[in-house]
Amino acid sequence: MAWRGSDTPRSCDCFVSVPPASALPAVIFAKNSDRPRDEVQEVVFVPAGTHAPGSRLQCTYIEVEQVSKTHAVILSRPSWLWGAEMGANEHGVCIGNEAVWTKEPVGEGEALLGMDLLRLGLERSSSALGALHVITDLLERYGQGGSCREDPAPFCYHNTFLLADRTEAWVLETAGRLWAAQRIQEGARNISNQLSIGTDISAEHAELRTHARARGWWDGQSMFDFAQVFSLAQQPVRMEAAKARSQAGQQLLQQQQGGITAEVMMGILRNKESGICMDSGGFRTTASMVSILPRDPTQPCVHFLTATPDPSRSVFKPFIFGAGMAQAPQVLSPTFGAQDPVRAQPRFQTQVDRRHPLYLRHQVALGLMESEQDRGQRLRQQQRDLEQEGLEAAGRLLAGDWAPSPQELGGLFQAFVERESQVYA
Repeated sequence: MAWRGSDTPRSCDCFVSVPPASALPAVIFAKNSDRPRDEVQEVVFVPAGTHAPGSRLQCTYIEVEQVSKTHAVILSRPSWLWGAEMGANEHGVCIGNEAVWTKEPVGEGEALLGMDLLRLGLERSSSALGALHVITDLLERYGQGGSCREDPAPFCYHNTFLLADRTEAWVLETAGRLWAAQRIQEGARNISNQLSIGTDISAEHAELRTHARARGWWDGQSMFDFAQVFSLAQQPVRMEAAKARSQAGQQLLQQQQGGITAEVMMGILRNKESGICMDSGGFRTTASMVSILPRDPTQPCVHFLTATPDPSRSVFKPFIFGAGMAQAPQVLSPTFGAQDPVRAQPRFQTQVDRRHPLYLRHQVALGLMESEQDRGQRLRQQQRDLEQEGLEAAGRLLAGDWAPSPQELGGLFQAFVERESQVYA
């Protein structure tokens, strides 16, 4: 029940660069979200909120207790679920997740999805370490489970996470309700859909080692290696292939050590030769994100999101949180209320069209890029020109050479979405 059929995804790739690996005094975060190829991913801004004592919160499948205060978040998420594949909050915390299979059985019972845990971590924390505590506490209380794909056939997995803030990053890897975490205080790190924490464990579930010993996976005497102890002896074929992709990601980061920028991360996410930019069978890179998290707390964090598939043929558009201002609506898919196949019981018995306007226009542009060489080249150049404008605007803002009004800042992402739509018109 851990995986089904030949279309099991190679999943995603997350990257982080912590000074001195970064070219500037900032943490750089990046992720490609690899999902079923026809799935639509939207970009959603959720403002900060206060909530009454005893409130309940409906996640994708189950309810959990609400907290008194939640932080503003920007999310890139498959449009059918509550949680997110990647996102950031107003305090400069970024999180991305990966699918993983371990010796712990994957349950199909509905609980919290990894994407739900990711959003909850962003909404309820002001640091990467705080988000780690939020996720692990909820994981222990509610567990993780439920189908991770909008399909009648269950598709379930456990999760690993890359969490970053302005000062450091954490890798969090789970096996059922158990977990291990590694702190990254400098250098560059990546994760793919396999366990990667070995003996360098910074924090762990209180029963992690006793559980492993009781199951006969660890003798209790040798050095405890989390990945070695909890990884499946025989991985699915595509999971084995992910090892090469992970190694390629490491090499790409190493080649740029000391010079990693947002542009470098975008280039890595666009790398097709390694498979990091995926287009294979029933799965592809459906959305991408890169974030600049300056060490200086007076500087804003800048988040670039595509909201469209294939980063090699998409535009990374800048989003910046603005204190005390209303953010413009983002890239939103249609909603279907109680008739949504994810809400109606039994789930996923029908299909609905979740494509948002930018997705529709982008798909037409992709077709032109493939069928009309000259026009395709012009479209790609227009995309790169628009993206460069966003990167230059972010550079001026971080250098103190641009002081946008609250209205400009709040509407920045939406302005780029509208200009991108005009490129495809």
